[in-house]
Amino acid sequence: MRDDAVDVVLRERFGLESFRPGQREVLTKLLEPQGSALAVFPTGGGKSLCYQLPALLLEGLTVVVSPLIALMKDQIDALERKGIRAARLDSSLSLEESREVTESLRDGTLKLLYVAPERFNNERFMGLLSELQISLFAVDEAHCVSEWGHNFRPDYLKLAQAARTLQAERILALTATATPQVVHDICQGFGIPESHAVVTGFYRNNLTLETTPTGPEARDALLVERLKSRPPGTTIVYVTLQKTAERVAALLSAEGLPASAYHAGLEAEERERVQEAWTHSAKGIVVATIAFGMGIDKADVRAVYHYNLPKGLESYSQEIGRAGRDGRPSVVELLACPDDVPTLENFALGDTPLPEALTALVNELLSSGPELHLDMYALGNRHDLRPLVLRTALTYLELEGVLRQGTPFYAGYKVQPAGSVDALVGRFQGERARFVKELFAHAKKGRTWYTFDPAEVAKALDQPRDRVVKALDYFQEQGYAEVQVAEPRQRYTRLREREDAKALVALLQERFQKREVQEVSRVRDVLRLVTHDGCQSNALVAHFGEQREAPCGHCTFCRTGAARVLPPPHPRPDLREQLDAPTFQSLVARHPEALGHPRQAARFLCGLSSPALSKAKLGNHKLFGTVAEWPFAQVLAFCEAC
Repeated sequence: MRDDAVDVVLRERFGLESFRPGQREVLTKLLEPQGSALAVFPTGGGKSLCYQLPALLLEGLTVVVSPLIALMKDQIDALERKGIRAARLDSSLSLEESREVTESLRDGTLKLLYVAPERFNNERFMGLLSELQISLFAVDEAHCVSEWGHNFRPDYLKLAQAARTLQAERILALTATATPQVVHDICQGFGIPESHAVVTGFYRNNLTLETTPTGPEARDALLVERLKSRPPGTTIVYVTLQKTAERVAALLSAEGLPASAYHAGLEAEERERVQEAWTHSAKGIVVATIAFGMGIDKADVRAVYHYNLPKGLESYSQEIGRAGRDGRPSVVELLACPDDVPTLENFALGDTPLPEALTALVNELLSSGPELHLDMYALGNRHDLRPLVLRTALTYLELEGVLRQGTPFYAGYKVQPAGSVDALVGRFQGERARFVKELFAHAKKGRTWYTFDPAEVAKALDQPRDRVVKALDYFQEQGYAEVQVAEPRQRYTRLREREDAKALVALLQERFQKREVQEVSRVRDVLRLVTHDGCQSNALVAHFGEQREAPCGHCTFCRTGAARVLPPPHPRPDLREQLDAPTFQSLVARHPEALGHPRQAARFLCGLSSPALSKAKLGNHKLFGTVAEWPFAQVLAFCEAC
């Protein structure tokens, strides 16, 4: 691809005169035949242009995989304003909207399609893409593919296989945060030569990086003082817990500051209202959990405060990177309180599954034959494993060569014909008409809906299951019927005839414990940055492999010439004084499946949910989360004693 063609598209379609650092290098590597690249650019560094521009130069479709709904919506709106056809497929779309996107894909008028990684669990979606020419397969937040990254998502490991299955011509991975180990993992996972990894650096010379040690009793007043004394500007205040977001937003509002809370517990309409108001404000303040900010294109954020400690330096770097993306001076300040450490560590410690749960899971998998069709929801409920923990356990078994994951499918379909079944049959002729008639003859009829088990119907008709599924999809595409899918199943194949179950359980325990230690160490990394005896900006970027010699001149250490000292955490009272042990023991006795193991009980008291707790409806109990700020080990010891 000639450079002048790239420059013409940059100027004429995107209205830009020059590339940002790293962009041209990524495009050069990507636009080679069977090209691939990894772009590690800071937040606001222009990652999206690296797939949007090639989409206009290449024949075929560019598929953009992102977990960020806000990013999808913002980018699609911006592309449409430039006259570039882009769309997304997700569960929020109506039947008619989904049909329009499908038609645009088939007729070739769509240049970019945005989807979440979970979409590749959908056999209908994979079938649709298999009919198309995929010129570029772009994966945002690619650090999620790394088992040792700060936000490992097992679904990301399947994306490289999906790209190969779909015969994508080019692969582009993108992220804002990656240590050298994570860069290696991304390149290995997606088959990208490490020489094609373009890392532009993490240092931001327009950010004043402040770290302020504080105790919990002084933090509210400190935040209010900062917000009132500094010039007003768009601001994000990050907190750990939803209840903290609500309390701090109310505190700031009472002080006359324009603050709103944002967290995953709010209704979708309220979250959207808060986000829209903040986006269009020049001095709005949002008090948010980390659910906020990802993928939001707002360049004039003047300040980012961490009311609570971030969960690691990767998260911290990404979150402060939302400030000052317009290049103007901005402030990022961390109110460093050691009392936050237990809450953050508890999230990591609470995810470690019980040995009994892992034993039961492994035994079930090994006794289910060579081909497994797993109902993930039911499997997690049976063994009290949260969805992410279950998927991680299965991923570990894949990495060990025990299992190989196949294409997911749906075991149930519901069909509501637009008219009568006879009218639907009448749309076809000959053998096809007979096939459609037999389809409905083998369905379970409700009042207006017909329920199909494609495998059972295929067996009864002596036809491939694929033909049954394609027929049902065709009815929907043509508007002949409304079709709903249900009962998702994940295919796995056993790769070896014999396995040592005890050895596998021990291996899983070791990997989960290693991950637990690593997640806890991330929190300690943040505290070490706060107390670092030297330039803190240089220490932060060194974590990502970037070496700087000259002090930045705009961090707390450079400004004061002295390392910070953290106050000691407040002593906790004895848990026996905090909790009513007889009431707790009585509750445990009534719910042995949800609270019978000390670790389950400790999760409950620390406010960490699980399938068994949800099934027992204990999430609203007055004791749930009552000691969320206590160290998990201390709570676990109390539960063992009880």
